[in-house]
Amino acid sequence: MSEVFHAWFHEHAYPRHAHGTWTLFIVDEGVVSYGLDRHAHDSTPPMVTILPPHVVHDGRPGTDLGFHMRVVYLDANVLGEELIGRAVDKPIITDLSLRAQLSVAHDVLCDPDNALEAETRLAIILDRIEAHLGGSSSGQIRVPGSSLAGQLRDLLDAHITEPLTLRLAGELIGARPAQLVRTFKQSFGIPPHAYVIGRRVDLARQRLLQGQPPADVAIDVGFHDQAHLTRFFKRHVGITPGRYAENPVNPSPGHC
Repeated sequence: MSEVFHAWFHEHAYPRHAHGTWTLFIVDEGVVSYGLDRHAHDSTPPMVTILPPHVVHDGRPGTDLGFHMRVVYLDANVLGEELIGRAVDKPIITDLSLRAQLSVAHDVLCDPDNALEAETRLAIILDRIEAHLGGSSSGQIRVPGSSLAGQLRDLLDAHITEPLTLRLAGELIGARPAQLVRTFKQSFGIPPHAYVIGRRVDLARQRLLQGQPPADVAIDVGFHDQAHLTRFFKRHVGITPGRYAENPVNPSPGHC
């Protein structure tokens, strides 16, 4: 489970409390001053901050200007319990690339239509955080990347119109979600969520040519609703599903 939160605070101070989740946050403006297990820290815009589950912390503006922050809450089991103490010791990562990735993931998580993309991005983010905390990848099986990618593609194809999480795919194949994402992109040139969207658009085109209404097509091929289908269909094909259904032979100049 994931939850996102963003807020602008000028004076509010969080009392000492603990979450049952891993908490990742970035500061867009200002400074957040906080105590984590009685150790004082400041978080500023270049940083990604990690607050582990079940560890007491507080928070307050570090200056009179207040702060704007964005937060992602993740289930306690997304990282091993052995990393909790390490996160207390090293809660801050100064990595602009990771910060940018978390910023995009936060935006994607706000859109329920992009669940697989959000999971894909979070898998890579968590993999990098685990590396920062000195976590072990010993549970990762040694299977050639091309084999893992092929197995994941077969799974995605078998469930192309249904939700399939990377976590479940990893359990079925026997690999970590981040490893699946990396090997899939290396083998096929796109991440898993982009592959799924492309395949669903192809299915939608076939259904539209058969005369099925766009609203029904959207649900049947795995999109959340017609608006979700239209957004991605237009990105891939260049026109809306309705216009494509009206004139499929030559729907737009230069389309092939």
